[in-house]
Amino acid sequence: MSENWRKAGWAGAAIGVIAAGAAAGVAVERITVGRGIRRKARLALDAAGDYGSLRGTAGVCRAEDGTELYYEADELPEEPARRGRLRRKKPPAATVVFCHGYCLGQDSWHFQRAALRGTVRSVYWDQRSHGRSMRGLSQADGEPVTIELLGRDLKAVIDATAPEGPLVLVGHSMGGMTIMALAEQFPELVRERVVGVALVGTSSGRLAEVTYGLPALGMGAVRRLLPGVLKVLGSQVELVERGRRATADLFAGMIKQYSFGSGDVDPGVARFAERLIEATPIDVVAEFYPAFQIHDKTIALQRFTDIPVTVIAGDHDMITPPEHSAAIKDVLPAAELVVLENTGHLMMLERPDAVTALLTGLLARTGAVPQALPGDAPGAVSAGGAGATNVGAHGRSTARSAAQPGS
Repeated sequence: MSENWRKAGWAGAAIGVIAAGAAAGVAVERITVGRGIRRKARLALDAAGDYGSLRGTAGVCRAEDGTELYYEADELPEEPARRGRLRRKKPPAATVVFCHGYCLGQDSWHFQRAALRGTVRSVYWDQRSHGRSMRGLSQADGEPVTIELLGRDLKAVIDATAPEGPLVLVGHSMGGMTIMALAEQFPELVRERVVGVALVGTSSGRLAEVTYGLPALGMGAVRRLLPGVLKVLGSQVELVERGRRATADLFAGMIKQYSFGSGDVDPGVARFAERLIEATPIDVVAEFYPAFQIHDKTIALQRFTDIPVTVIAGDHDMITPPEHSAAIKDVLPAAELVVLENTGHLMMLERPDAVTALLTGLLARTGAVPQALPGDAPGAVSAGGAGATNVGAHGRSTARSAAQPGS
């Protein structure tokens, strides 16, 4: 056995603790539900749910290394010309650019896309090596993924899809970090064109301290070994993917545990999240993971000081805990911070109405839409610089201190 595989074995044993809770639930399910029935249930959910089916005007742009980045634009309907009146050239409409998270894709914004289309011009794109975008060419040559590179990818998408006019940037998890990297490298773009930012379940740094809901004891060893383990696994793609398929039940249980914070998630939505995540090859997982451990864009956040910012957190998020959203609020005191109750990392899927309401509220404040759209969650009131708003699963909210987002 090689040294690399020996390390992978030890780290795999340690990391296996992460799956313990999910494995227990899967074991109980296997006693009562046959494998064939579970497989049929997954197929039925795939067939019945139309999640991720919305499509827009497709296009491709090239990143600095030649990687093709796939995007889709949902355009506004054209107004009919009025007889007897000269058509004036209107200023460009605001464009809302949605940036997805790690191991996801543009379709993760399904519910927000359904609510906003026809109301505001929106762009959705797949980050390099995710979704319909090309695998990163520079990574094929051995260059590491960096958050800074993702920020430059976003700039290429903006140049191709919205070369002029106001911008509202929306980012979930890695997508929020991508927006921060854009601001760090292109401050003039933020100053001249960005009129609003939404940071959803994301972090400006210190991700190396996250314990993923596990006891802190032993996490240091896991963090040291995990990048090497992922690299080894990434070199054995076919073998690992076969293993993922063989342990589909356990994999689904882990996704549910780490994606959602409540037990009332629609099974179709949970299955949709599973499909998004399992579509990310293990070597892509391995390529991106090290970038998060050194990510620090706290200073870059200051680029957003003078524009409306909405920060959304889930109180049960184990990937980017709510303390990380509170840290963003500390840098941007005027930002609106909202903590969603009984909510995990994939909050735009778990609490779509609440997230959409907060986004439309931000769009109304920026002037991108005339006013907040119907269906806003009652009580999702901006706390401004005073603190955070705590929004329950059904739209109820209570004020809470921004310094204690998890209390």
